[in-house]
Parts: sequence; structure tokens; C-alpha cells
Amino acid sequence: MRRAAHSCVPPVKGVIFDIHSTLVDQGSASGWLEAALVRAPHPLSVHERAALESFLDLIWEGARISDPESTRDLSFAAHERVFHELLAAGPGVDPALGAALYAVMLDVWHAYDDAIPTLEALQDAGVKVCLLSNAGVPIRTVLDREGLSPLVDAVVLSYEVGCVKPDTRIFQTALDAISCPAGEALMVGDSGRDDSGGTTLGIRTLILPRTSGPVHGLGAVVSLTRPCH
Repeated sequence: MRRAAHSCVPPVKGVIFDIHSTLVDQGSASGWLEAALVRAPHPLSVHERAALESFLDLIWEGARISDPESTRDLSFAAHERVFHELLAAGPGVDPALGAALYAVMLDVWHAYDDAIPTLEALQDAGVKVCLLSNAGVPIRTVLDREGLSPLVDAVVLSYEVGCVKPDTRIFQTALDAISCPAGEALMVGDSGRDDSGGTTLGIRTLILPRTSGPVHGLGAVVSLTRPCH
């Protein structure tokens, strides 16, 4: 018996990308600490340094517990306050070093090696791209520095629109920004909790968990936007 032919799913005409840990790698905790120590030299023993690096590597996981509604991503002031509250709960950190850690945080964020090639391929294919982020930091500076800004059609940031993922309102804002129906959009992110909020609108969603290498597997996105035959 022959199987019934399956019709193609609607083509992907718009891709919505999360930024942090999806297109942009936050870097290593050791690199972050090293950059802060250049700005604010402070003696640390080998043990103290190792303990602080381990803490910094997971500091934003702690924010999911202390700030589950992600209110830190609604303003710069709230984000900085939550950071220092988290830091105070970890290994003892000199206030000057704590300030330096926050000041250089975005300096060590860099685009994954496959971010620009993926965005260029989507642009060449005529696929609209919106970046969507829970961000309580001036992340546009990272997008500009890393060469991502010219390759996207829109950027929607939580602190600018007043709501955070997984709230469906912010996903609808992203769809509107690129004039794309939900059924023709693909969301790409690293968080099953935050980035799946658009599924109730009908947005197909691809989760690429955080990786430690320079390549994040973003080429899969290009494959998913190719028309089926």
C-alpha cells in the first residue's frame, strides 16, 4: 500500500533569533575575570580565582531563581542591581572588582563563528530576520561591534518594549517588526523556557542549547528555511 503524499509545511519566510547564547557567545568566565582584573587589579589566590570563575560561569542561572520573572531585563538599573545581588551571594568580591566585572561584561561577548555566515545566507535567500532578546543591557553595542546589525531587519529588546520572553506579546512584536505571519516564522533560541513562548502563536521553534565552542550549529537554520520539494 502506498503512503499518502504529505503536503509541504508552510515555507519559513522570517526567522526570529535570540541573541545571547544563540548568535552571541558570552565567553568564558576566565576571560571575563581577566578583563575585569585589567580594569581593576586585585590580588587573588589560585583558589580564590578558581572559585570566582566557577561562580561567574553560572551566575545568570542563579538569576533564574532569584528573579524568575526576568524583571532584570526591563531596565539597565534593574539588571545591574540583580547582578550585584547575585555577586554578593557568591565568594567574597571586592566592590571595585565587582564594578569592573559588570563594566566589561559585554566586552567579552562575541558572535559565534557561524552567526554571520548564517545571517548572510538568510539575507541572500530573502528571509526576513528579527533579533529578539530579554536584555537589560545595551546589547546593540555588541551587535554593532560584531557586525550583526547590518544583516538583520529588526531588533526587539525587552527593555524597549516592556515585556519579556516567554510572554507572547514580545513574540508578536517581533512578528510585526518583520511583517511575518506566525505560521511562516521560525524562532531560534537556547532556552526551552523563554524561547518557546511563541509556540502558542504558531511559531515553529528550534532550540540550540548553549555550547562552549566557537560554532553553534546555526547552519541548521538555513536548511530549515529551504523550500521542500
